[in-house]
Amino acid sequence: MHLSDHSLSQLDETYVQALDETRLRGLSLRLLEDLKEARERLRQNPTNSSRPPSSRAPWERPPVGDEEPSDDVDVEASLPAQDRDAPDAASAPPDEPSHPPETPAPEHAASKPEKPKRKPGKQPGAPGFGRTQVFKAHETIIHRPETCAACAEALPADAPSVCYAGFQSVDLPWGDAEQPGLHLRITDHRFHDTLCGCGHHTRARPGEGRVDDPALEPVALSEWRLVGPGLATLIVALHLRFRMSYRRIAEFLHDWLGLSLSVGTLDRTLRETGAAVSPLEQELITSVVASHLLHADETSWPQGAELLWLWVFTSATTTLFVVAKRGREVLDRLLPGFAGWLMSDGWQAYRHFPQRLRCWAHLTRKAQGLIDSFDREAQAFGHHVQTTFDTLIGAIHAARDGPPVDLPIRHAVLLNELHAACVRLLGHRHAKTRALAVELWNDWDAIFRVLENPQWPLTNNDAERALRHWVIARRIMMGTRCEAGSRTFTLLASVIDTCRQRGHVPWPYLVGVIAERRAGRAAAPLPAPMPGL
Repeated sequence: MHLSDHSLSQLDETYVQALDETRLRGLSLRLLEDLKEARERLRQNPTNSSRPPSSRAPWERPPVGDEEPSDDVDVEASLPAQDRDAPDAASAPPDEPSHPPETPAPEHAASKPEKPKRKPGKQPGAPGFGRTQVFKAHETIIHRPETCAACAEALPADAPSVCYAGFQSVDLPWGDAEQPGLHLRITDHRFHDTLCGCGHHTRARPGEGRVDDPALEPVALSEWRLVGPGLATLIVALHLRFRMSYRRIAEFLHDWLGLSLSVGTLDRTLRETGAAVSPLEQELITSVVASHLLHADETSWPQGAELLWLWVFTSATTTLFVVAKRGREVLDRLLPGFAGWLMSDGWQAYRHFPQRLRCWAHLTRKAQGLIDSFDREAQAFGHHVQTTFDTLIGAIHAARDGPPVDLPIRHAVLLNELHAACVRLLGHRHAKTRALAVELWNDWDAIFRVLENPQWPLTNNDAERALRHWVIARRIMMGTRCEAGSRTFTLLASVIDTCRQRGHVPWPYLVGVIAERRAGRAAAPLPAPMPGL
């Protein structure tokens, strides 16, 4: 919207008649654009926007039995379990029991009229709660409008203006060599109402960013925030990098920095930072798809009551995390047109990639399992597989340091003997022996393709190491609670790990992204890899 309610309230017939032709045309165009946008908002409904089905008018709702499922998201449900307040009897209305009786009322008892439902939020007459901690500001920034909202003329610096609103922000400066360590900087922001020569009052407004990700729409990007970009980045680091709960973060900020922040403020800060970096996901996907060698892996990830999977795709300079269901459709969505080499485990969803490498660590562990079994034939097959792989691993390491060698031809006899053993044991009575023989036989080309190029990796350790930090975090926070929480987590984890892969500290970059996106500008591209990486 070009014109705020404050600006629109000043427009009347006298003001319009007094404008010259140029200013009148400019005002008409802005009014036309605002009118179209207002009409589009009025036409939004649950079928063409993220509005919940309950927003329909009663006469527009479908008949009983055809209701649409609700898309309402419980914000608190996305908090980690340790950050959610457990309900107790004190949270129930004073004249209602905390646990309603399960026995039905007698038939002869008189039916009591139902009480009206309690409206959400602060109740009329309640004292309410507000922020009581106020700091002495280090500086005051005056925000004045640059152009008139009505006539679009530039406003001179000495134009009459008066402060109409303001707020205080708390930030954490970065990169200050003169004052090392953590220290807060308090800024008072003052927004002015300025009078134009045409008679119109224009108010300066804080910047606002646009959130295009449907899963993150409840959050807003705005410069009107208590938590500045630097402090927001510290909160992200404490929660994701150092695996601290919101309550532990609040304790740290209070005890070490003298700053009191609520759990809700910390959660909104994390979500806003996730929304700020969401446009970078496409850049991450493009970099992953363009890579020559890509490692992929997945591990279970609880999202509320649903069991999903945390996927990781990591190349030499990029790491991408995604929480989704376990299926081939995830690979088709994230890796369209991928033409490089994919290193993975033996899961069948990866088998449609023509250029695929198999992790040998998985196979040698399974061979060791056969060696430790009580079946003699299984033990013999396990020793055969383990000896073959040990010989080939030694040859590959020697080929990496020495002159080029045709390993498939040099070890053809060894490979033929293992292949014949796999074919012979495809229907073996021992389940694990049969499973390993089938796996080797199915993925033969992907397993031993590394012999053609000894410089390729033998294991999928890059992907497993990328997951390790978050597997430990999963044990602490028990996953996420909703789609918005999962999106926030994966977006921030991807940006943090990618920056570190490229030789950059991620936190100053995140500070810049938050500041730009809050102002309504585009986020800077991810930093390029440092020379030599």
